[in-house]
Amino acid sequence: MTTTPRVLVAYGTKNGATAGIAETIGAALDREGIAVDVQPAGQVRSVDGYDAVVLGGALYAGRWHRDARRFVRRYAGELNGRPVWLFSSGPLDDSADAREIGPVAQAASAVAALHARQHITFGGQLTETTKGFIARAMVRNGKGGDFRNQERIQAWSRGIAAALR
Repeated sequence: MTTTPRVLVAYGTKNGATAGIAETIGAALDREGIAVDVQPAGQVRSVDGYDAVVLGGALYAGRWHRDARRFVRRYAGELNGRPVWLFSSGPLDDSADAREIGPVAQAASAVAALHARQHITFGGQLTETTKGFIARAMVRNGKGGDFRNQERIQAWSRGIAAALR
């Protein structure tokens, strides 16, 4: 009898787009028979009991979300030897679908610190409800939209499930 892998999907988000990606990943893993918990990275109190971790962070001005960075510092030692996958979200166009976008410096450091199996960048989202003067101005100037490719996110998640089986 094999045990069902248990996965933590943690994320750092500012306006909810990265949380939405994390929820999509969690739902896809669940459909693949993986036990999954999806939580904001800043609310995680322990990684005990998880066989693997998926960690995501929103990108703002070339920086990976603070809660994702803090998660790495807090749990790197405990996650040594466990499979970890990382994602970033943020490009406000279709560039993440057109080509592979490497991790920003902080996410690259997280890849090294966690010995992550993979890092992927997904498109972000910018809507009229996004916080911040600059963001709202971008939306007013026609630069908004939802650039999260659900099929790509789900395919990546199925790859994680396959690796865990």
